[in-house]
Amino acid sequence: MIMLFWLLILGVMTYWLLQQGVAQITRTPVWLLWLVMMTPAFIWGTWILVYNQKPIPAELVIIPFIVCPCLYWFLVQWGRLPSQPSQSDATMPTQPVLPLEKQTLPRPLDQQEEDILRTCFPWTVFPLHNIEYRLQAVVCRGQLRSNPDVAYQTIRDNIKAKFADRFLIAFQQDLKDKPFFALVPNPYQETAENSFKTDPLSRPILALALLLITLFTTTVAGVQMVDIPLDAWQANPRLLLAGLPYSLALIAILGIHESAHYLTARWYKIKATLPYFMPIPFWLGTFGAFIQMRSPFPHRKALFDVSIAGPWAGFIISLPLLILGLNQSTVVPFDPKTSGFLNFESLNPSFSFLLTLLSKLTLGAALTSEQAINLHPMAIAGYIGLIVTAFNLIPIGQLDGGHIVHAMFGQKTSLIIGQVARFLILILALMHSEFLVLALLLFFFPLQDEPALNDVTELDDIRDIIGFLTLGLLLLILLPIPAVVAQWMNY
Repeated sequence: MIMLFWLLILGVMTYWLLQQGVAQITRTPVWLLWLVMMTPAFIWGTWILVYNQKPIPAELVIIPFIVCPCLYWFLVQWGRLPSQPSQSDATMPTQPVLPLEKQTLPRPLDQQEEDILRTCFPWTVFPLHNIEYRLQAVVCRGQLRSNPDVAYQTIRDNIKAKFADRFLIAFQQDLKDKPFFALVPNPYQETAENSFKTDPLSRPILALALLLITLFTTTVAGVQMVDIPLDAWQANPRLLLAGLPYSLALIAILGIHESAHYLTARWYKIKATLPYFMPIPFWLGTFGAFIQMRSPFPHRKALFDVSIAGPWAGFIISLPLLILGLNQSTVVPFDPKTSGFLNFESLNPSFSFLLTLLSKLTLGAALTSEQAINLHPMAIAGYIGLIVTAFNLIPIGQLDGGHIVHAMFGQKTSLIIGQVARFLILILALMHSEFLVLALLLFFFPLQDEPALNDVTELDDIRDIIGFLTLGLLLLILLPIPAVVAQWMNY
């Protein structure tokens, strides 16, 4: 039943991603692209439904994983629409998603405006070689002769002095690492000065309503976790109080995670929606929470800070709640058929170094490799927070981890890291079948991340160190405990 549920979620998510992105650049029917992308999930899901605990053969995992992306790429290219940016402009920024009536195409500059534009590029900073008119932007290519940050600020100020707020000025690198400026029509031109005052995306009533609904659905989920039947709490609503430890803990974790993103974005004057919770009337009671950025990141420093704030904030609140919940949890006999990292009544913590360490320090000698953990509802919330942190830190595409490696290494290198991460998670799934759902999810996430306006200036050393420590946290959560350490801990 859970596998069918995940297939449904994957199918809806994949179709939405294709409809929002790829459908704009190719004539190939979306349903055909969707079928190709979902084929691996259908094959692997069918195997699990038919053979249950029997491991999926390696060739049945690897072959669809390789063949389907190749077929997908061929179908996209076969029906590609004309006048798309060339491969060398793959990192060119795109406009933020807007309602159809607000979408505009770049208007070619007349000769007088082009002459004015050329004066905005000082010879000592970025001498201009040529101007290219693209579907998405006016591209200005030249030679960087100054510090990237100084060059961006100088030319941005010059262009704004001549053209006001007509353009968003982006400083990017192509796939050959050659810097270029791109002038993108500013979709917020009319409300640039008071965007935060009149932002229609700031809907506090909607955010509050979703929060209250999620409080109810997670409370009901918490009641089910302590085995109170539906008819019992409906007859006596006071029994819902038993679900509050799980509900309040989970909402605190998810809310603090997204609020950290939101507040950091506001610090950098980036337009962002309020945190919105996603309630569901079953299972965990929620699909989590999210915010959306509605204006570009000004530079890689902002991209890094906004992206890293959420996972660390969520982790810091998850840790004490998990420890407190583990103190109230009990050990149960380990069952190879049912114990795993998705079974809260018989959790096997050995898949995670950090979780094993915390569980052993909290439960002591009662926990051995022959024991599993029956999690207290608060421990379930803390554990979900740990999993959410790990998922968001995976360095792929528009996940927080993808943003972080993009800010640290640049977009081209982040694409390579993302593809490597996909294969590493796939290998992990071959060794531990519980990770197959995660491998499926990552298969559908696009690798490319939206670039910052100044995507050339690199981070400082302190942020690089923090970034490496954050990726180390991901490894601590995802990698299993080494046998030597387990023996030393008597686990």
